[in-house]
Amino acid sequence: MMVPALHSNLIEMLHRIDLVMIRFPWTQMIVFSELAQCGPVPNHPVTLPGPEETSLQAAAAKHGIWLIPGSVFERGSDGKLYNTTSVINPEGVVVDRYRKMFPFMPYEHDVTGGTDFCVFDVPGLGRCGLSICYDIWIPETTRTLTAMGAEVLIHPVLTGTIDRDVELAIARATAAQFQCYVFDINGLGAGGIGRSCVVDPTGTVLAQAGGSSETLPVEIDFARVRRQRETGVNGLGQPLKSFRDRTVDLSVYRRDSGTDAYLGTLGPLTMPAKGGDAGLQSAAPEMLAPIPPRKLV
Repeated sequence: MMVPALHSNLIEMLHRIDLVMIRFPWTQMIVFSELAQCGPVPNHPVTLPGPEETSLQAAAAKHGIWLIPGSVFERGSDGKLYNTTSVINPEGVVVDRYRKMFPFMPYEHDVTGGTDFCVFDVPGLGRCGLSICYDIWIPETTRTLTAMGAEVLIHPVLTGTIDRDVELAIARATAAQFQCYVFDINGLGAGGIGRSCVVDPTGTVLAQAGGSSETLPVEIDFARVRRQRETGVNGLGQPLKSFRDRTVDLSVYRRDSGTDAYLGTLGPLTMPAKGGDAGLQSAAPEMLAPIPPRKLV
């Protein structure tokens, strides 16, 4: 849906929820795009809980649905700015809130990353995990959510840039790599070009929106996730079990291992400058981390 930049979109979101439930009354969960309520400019961050969230809780309870209202800029009690989404159940109760872990740096330079993962159970159906936009580019986020049992990745985004094609490829790869459904929901207007998609655990696109305002009513099958994870992607690769049964401890995940020393040579995380020559000069050999010797037998 259209997402404005400089004023609240809450009234339109509530209207859209009513409209969806009239057209598709069997709906059990509605998912909006990242920053659907406020747009990409953090002029008026909210506090949580707050009146905006209360209105969304009332809408969820009115229709008896799960509601993932995209996200909003939140001013935390610590004074920091977060990109946060609420998880609201059919009784209108906020069961969790998730703060985006990986703001799109250096562009979201005012936003602080969260530190807590979010999974929640839909009783009688299965477990969902939540990430926001750039989080999916860091596959360890999905790795953790699926290790915690997530069978569906709900992934609101707000992307209006040239890398949308890459994001769609990542959504498909993520679904197959982690054997889960992926709901990659993008906005329109300020910062968004749409093209939302839903991908099944084989990496097959079930629904694909264009560049206009659309509603994608999609039915998913949790049993298919469990079947895929037990027998493999189309009866072939079983990546979750392969990772579980790995014979190597991955030292790259230990900050003190030295394995990632090369990353320290890449320079600061800053915005490119006009005429900048960063990265055009090859790194001198002494800048690169030495390769430890291997003993061959």
